[in-house]
Amino acid sequence: MKPALQLRISQQLTMTPQLQQAIRLLLMPVTELNTQLEQLLAENMMLEAEEPEATPAEMEAHVPTGSATGDSDSNGDSGDAESDPWNAGDDPVEAVAEPSGSEDMDSLLWNETSGGGTSFDDDDGRPEASDRSSETLHAHLMWQLETEHFSAREFSVGEALIDAIDDAGYLTESLSSILDILDPDAGYTLAEIEQILAKVQALDPAGIGARDLGECLRLQLQQLDPEEPGRELALAITQDGLDLVAEQQYAMLRRRLSVSEADLDAALALIRHCNPKPGLTIHPAPADYIVPDVYVRKRQGRWQVDLNRSVTPRLKVNQEYANLVRGDSAHTVLRNQLQEARWLVRSLEIRDDTLLKVATCIVERQSEFLDRGDEAMRPMVLKDVAELVGMHESTISRVTTNKYMYTPRGVFEFRHFFSSQVTGDDGSEQSSTAIRARIRRLIGQEDPARPLSDSQLAALLAEENIKVARRTVAKYREAMQIEPSSERKRRRRLSASSQGSQP
Repeated sequence: MKPALQLRISQQLTMTPQLQQAIRLLLMPVTELNTQLEQLLAENMMLEAEEPEATPAEMEAHVPTGSATGDSDSNGDSGDAESDPWNAGDDPVEAVAEPSGSEDMDSLLWNETSGGGTSFDDDDGRPEASDRSSETLHAHLMWQLETEHFSAREFSVGEALIDAIDDAGYLTESLSSILDILDPDAGYTLAEIEQILAKVQALDPAGIGARDLGECLRLQLQQLDPEEPGRELALAITQDGLDLVAEQQYAMLRRRLSVSEADLDAALALIRHCNPKPGLTIHPAPADYIVPDVYVRKRQGRWQVDLNRSVTPRLKVNQEYANLVRGDSAHTVLRNQLQEARWLVRSLEIRDDTLLKVATCIVERQSEFLDRGDEAMRPMVLKDVAELVGMHESTISRVTTNKYMYTPRGVFEFRHFFSSQVTGDDGSEQSSTAIRARIRRLIGQEDPARPLSDSQLAALLAEENIKVARRTVAKYREAMQIEPSSERKRRRRLSASSQGSQP
């Protein structure tokens, strides 16, 4: 091959440092942004913080004590100026608590009304749970280990076992792994560690030190009176039946265990009164906090959006230092810091403008939701907002991730307002969020003695010009963690029988 010279013309997109910084700041939630800005303020002498001026919305915004986060009420106030809760005070809202949770098997076995606590009589003389809210689970278990009848040899193994217990109360290491970290000269065996583990599992709270969910439940059920109705059946279910309970396959479970419906109900009631995460009763998980990025309130009959500037420091370039290095090529480091400071200030301005523009677009399209609730939610996708604000869909995706909006109906993530659409028979478009709200309303209004099936719900929605298939109704119902009609009827019958048996 002979060497040759060629000229080619091509176009390519180059990510400049300024563009990369703007994108990175756009992705950050407000709490992470604050941390980043504080760090940059400490590192770059060309930056200084200016005192923010409170916006009218921040001057008037106020959250009443105990207000719910992210809850919407389809039957709530219309959101007019007279019912606006923001007129109640003068202090800006900086953080709203939101409880954390997980969608795992535990949430399927225990609903919100089951209590989660274990109601067992403690007559064996074990130390009661400490009422010190600052005490950790590890400290609570070590305190019992020191006060219980553990020999010095058992104490060493018990301490290793407690170190391997997580905050939820489960043993995270295998017994063979614990054996490996113990003193090899002591001559411990797996059988001995198993026996000491049984003594640790007898500590408070009940169910501590379990290796899986089934063992955790069995440890709690074994503390019940042996004559307790349903105890033995509940133990059998925890051994080989939790998968069917989580899937709500109760008929199959009855056939597998050859028991009656009444006996199964009694056993399941005992299981649901157990705590799937006993360690959290001593060391509860800390609450997560949400800082809203924007405030939404109604002024003169129109919804308006304001940025939350009360929690984010506003930066500017220090002009005195900038004047000192202007025209002086000797201070290369300072000149670089000056350029970085200007880029950062500009990037923050772009972030604020983009956030305000997207939030305003969302509020304008979902104004009926703010007035009437979930049933008035309009279908909206990223493309709709991107076309209105003249940006790419990827940019809208970045803006709506981990960004929150405070409204009179609660605090919502920007993504809450996006949903797919269903076309009615009359050509109207309905949001999937609005359909779920209607399903929830219909179930709430049903006759408890004759609950509505998925087919009946689909028929009632069709009368409202919302044509959805029965399987779609079932999918939405399951997403809202609402039981099927047969289970709702069975629970009502069980509740009525238990109330009738009370003296």
